[in-house]
Amino acid sequence: MTNESTNRTGSSLAGGDLSRILSRLQERIGYQFDDINLLNLALTHKSLGKQNNERLEFIGDAVLGYLVGVMLYHKNTTFQEDTLTLMRAKLVRGTSLAEIAREIDLPPCIRLGSGERKSGGRQRDSILADTLEAVIGAVHEDAGIEACQTMVDRLFRARIEQIGPENLKDAKTLLQEYLQGLQLPLPTYEVTATSGADHAKLYSVCCEVPQLDLRSEGSASSRRGAETAAAKNLLSQIKEPKVDE
Repeated sequence: MTNESTNRTGSSLAGGDLSRILSRLQERIGYQFDDINLLNLALTHKSLGKQNNERLEFIGDAVLGYLVGVMLYHKNTTFQEDTLTLMRAKLVRGTSLAEIAREIDLPPCIRLGSGERKSGGRQRDSILADTLEAVIGAVHEDAGIEACQTMVDRLFRARIEQIGPENLKDAKTLLQEYLQGLQLPLPTYEVTATSGADHAKLYSVCCEVPQLDLRSEGSASSRRGAETAAAKNLLSQIKEPKVDE
């Protein structure tokens, strides 16, 4: 009997090869699991069954947003909340997380159902980003916030050192790119109110992403400005802990 089990592992690798891959992954993230089952769960996509990484992704998403925010806060002591929010959104958006996942050679480790595997799921940005968050969540459950901090510092430090206000995009662009990374439709913007004289109008705009059950409002002296303010307010919600359904 062969020790290869595609149905059980979601991989065509033999057990010894898979073990070596997981060992190398732990070396690259700088953390060795006490409970290797947590790592295996973090690498298991929902297409493989009910026992999957979605709950660990939920934890990792919240932990990552917090830790990156703390790192930005301490590095950039003169930047205000709006700039820090844009920086964090850029660092933790789906495309950025997928890049880091590829840098640590995460794709071969991901366990997928046959359909996702055949359709190239291991290279899909959304799956890579979610899996990286799940791995962070698994580290948190295995050893707590300090171990996560060490890992996030290892993976994100270079990017945090390089990012600055000069290479930030406005909130509308960042929100659009974030949603595209998740393969979701673009947000909708709707003017909900206008007030003031013609020379001093104030626009209120609602920004909504139904797929994420998120909604925010913003106000400014122009419609464009109000849309940007609403997008910024919505971005600040994205990395808050989500309801685990």
